[in-house]
Amino acid sequence: MATQSNVRPPLAGLGFYATVFCTGAAVMIIELLGTRLIAPFYGASLYVWSAQISVTMIALACGYYLGGWWADRPGRAGLALIVAIAGILTLLIPWLARPVLLATDDLGLRGGAFVSALALFFPSLFFLGMVGPFAIKLGTETLEGLGTRAGSIYAVSTLGSVIGTLVLGFYLFPRVGSRSILLGLGWALLLLAMLVAFMEGRARGRLRMSHAYVCLVCLCLAAVFTPMVVDAGSGSEQNSRFHVQAEQESLYGWVRVVDFADQDIRTLMSDASTIGAATIKSGQNLLSYQAIVDMLPAIQPRIRKALLVGQGAGHMAMTLRSHYGIETDTLEIDPAVAEAATRYFGFSPTGKAVVGDARYEMRRLSGPYDLIIMDCFTGGSEPSHLLTVETLEHLRGMLSKDGILALNFVAFADQGHNPALASVAKTLAQVFGHQTVFVSEPGDDFNDFIFLASERPVDVSGSGLSTEQLAWLRQRAFQVDQGPGTVLTDDFNPLEHLQARKSERYRETMVEWYGRDMLIR
Repeated sequence: MATQSNVRPPLAGLGFYATVFCTGAAVMIIELLGTRLIAPFYGASLYVWSAQISVTMIALACGYYLGGWWADRPGRAGLALIVAIAGILTLLIPWLARPVLLATDDLGLRGGAFVSALALFFPSLFFLGMVGPFAIKLGTETLEGLGTRAGSIYAVSTLGSVIGTLVLGFYLFPRVGSRSILLGLGWALLLLAMLVAFMEGRARGRLRMSHAYVCLVCLCLAAVFTPMVVDAGSGSEQNSRFHVQAEQESLYGWVRVVDFADQDIRTLMSDASTIGAATIKSGQNLLSYQAIVDMLPAIQPRIRKALLVGQGAGHMAMTLRSHYGIETDTLEIDPAVAEAATRYFGFSPTGKAVVGDARYEMRRLSGPYDLIIMDCFTGGSEPSHLLTVETLEHLRGMLSKDGILALNFVAFADQGHNPALASVAKTLAQVFGHQTVFVSEPGDDFNDFIFLASERPVDVSGSGLSTEQLAWLRQRAFQVDQGPGTVLTDDFNPLEHLQARKSERYRETMVEWYGRDMLIR
């Protein structure tokens, strides 16, 4: 039978649970912010999220094991040191981000995302993982009630993770940049380590000054490293070819306006994607695929009201208004993009300007629309939830009788046999009776593909286009083989996997255009 010990367990009471609560919160904050550091370089894709989550689980598993082993050693001291090391390693993450990302670039999208996450976040998460089993051993007086104590520790740690996630997503991140949050989190862990060192020594009847000294050394190191970390995130590196006109971090990406003055080009970037381009002097749109969409009112003269899903710089909405007097509602998920479009690209809403996720916000729009433009599939990552049978059926219900859905999709042509293109065509065919496909640049394998879907055939030849416009458009007609395609649904949607090669190529294009340094934040 276990005997009752007269020795008070270290960190008993509120301080004990506060420690595991805070470290639990730190785990989720690091995990979530990790994707924000990697996404500008490798894209906010499923691969980046998978890599980050996998590294977190690996680090915690290793930390749980070593934490339990260390706690079983004589003396059972060192929790303060564990927390202090985690704090220092967290503090160094923003400083190490640039060299680590550049070093992993040659590994490709999937390999680079995983290895960079492993190098940047494994160390701090590993030490935070050690806290749980170590705390269980420190908080155990007898075998009686051990299960309850272990359960309560992991419950409090998990509760800390929940609170940390909510505070980060709902409060901190919309107001403070990711680097600043990691910097503050590192300092918070170091201060927590000092408090733990004091409580560890006091619980044993005397102050273990060696632990406090070690934590104090960590604080001094943090004071030395902090200016280096701040300088590492002081802003995007300028290039003689271009100038970063503006930049802002949002919940959805790092949004930048970049000027190429010598070429009279201004681009709008979100992470590693270019979502808008215009001349600096006149503001003329430079994305050629949009010229095809701009012709639709001439092809279908009855268009009076349109919806643009994926506003970007807003050029299509402005062109439809200035050339045809069409009122266009816009949906844009990122408020930073919407703000940049207004300030730097002269966008002025011609209808409702809604900021929010399209899948949710479109349920609040009644229509009917004569034209719906889906312009969300141009960057490195795919918002695949917007390209499913269920989404398209909802959009069809928002169209008027003769309405047209125009969908822009970046992919490889592969002579019309690309499984990703085939899947888009096959999914559209499940919802609409007719579709027509055009390419932005004839002859290019890597291209913008514009799908026109409707319940009635789109008669291009009998339209109001000029002879030159009609010849230009016919030159861009394209046939897609639906055979290798998969019908995309909410239940099964492998679009991101099918587009892995496209994401790699798109990223290569961004590196060629902007340089690798511009894709690091």
